[in-house]
Amino acid sequence: MGSEGLEEETVEKILNGEGLEVTEYDWTPEEPKPVTLRSNVCYIVAAVIFNAKGEVLMVQEAKKDCYGQWYLPAGRMEPGESIEEAVQREVKEEAGVDCQPVTMLQVQESGPQWIRFTFLAEITGGSLKTRAEADSESLQAQWWDREAHLPLRAWDILTLIEAGLKYHQKPWFPVCLPTDLPCEVVCQRILLVFAPSDPDNEENVWLLLCNGSADSDAETHPHLPVSLAVKKHTVTWAGRRLLQECMVPCEALHVDISGILSVQHNGRVHGKTDGLCLNTLVTVEYIEGFPGDHQSPPPLENKRYKWHKVINQRLRTKILQRIKYNSLLPLYSLR
Repeated sequence: MGSEGLEEETVEKILNGEGLEVTEYDWTPEEPKPVTLRSNVCYIVAAVIFNAKGEVLMVQEAKKDCYGQWYLPAGRMEPGESIEEAVQREVKEEAGVDCQPVTMLQVQESGPQWIRFTFLAEITGGSLKTRAEADSESLQAQWWDREAHLPLRAWDILTLIEAGLKYHQKPWFPVCLPTDLPCEVVCQRILLVFAPSDPDNEENVWLLLCNGSADSDAETHPHLPVSLAVKKHTVTWAGRRLLQECMVPCEALHVDISGILSVQHNGRVHGKTDGLCLNTLVTVEYIEGFPGDHQSPPPLENKRYKWHKVINQRLRTKILQRIKYNSLLPLYSLR
């Protein structure tokens, strides 16, 4: 099988919510250094859980700075945990119940140092923590109908609850749970698509591939580009910076980071596999009204990158459906 066919197999795996080992980075502003949980990176998990009445599970805070206020079960991931194990532990410690994650609802990031994963989950056992069982984790847990007055620790959870209700009633993206693959750094693999909106030209779908290494001019096997997030730069910033590096500047282009196809994380070996990779769908298109040829992909100014025209009809259809229906895990940058 030729390299082009192999790359299309790779793309289909990513579209299906699977992952790929991260072996190299195609844009990095500095020497890659492994991240270490609770040292130079912080992952937070939160759970949105509903009962049969549609009420949401809430916990009353025991921390001094928000004592007595209410919030979703949430907390920081501990070394050696997977993302799913972290949310199960937090729900058990704070609410007293066992849970099973159904899907991630959102990923929010504020630089590579702070990333929050919010899950829709369901109870599988245990009983709600009572006030008599109060400890340093929480004071108690209760169901909230979202109408009764409840002093909230922060209003940001309201959008998370709404997302959970929306998905619970009608899922708009496939189940997305973390893929168990180790990674040393926080990075973003980009599935960048150029697909003209011309209804008579549905076969014109292009993918951006990298054909070289960041530290060498030597040609490598064509692959989806990977950008590294460092210091205070967000993961999404790293992705946009990579695009700036490879494309000829053009004010007629609109770039949209549509959402996440899958999240890769392992975390078993503390200090060596604490990183993660966000496989992200990005689209680029010409802004309507600008003159010129809008059916060909934008010119590239870096010889390490190239456009690959998708020939496989099934793959092309799957890509266009993802774009059309925006069936992706939302990614929000808070900076």
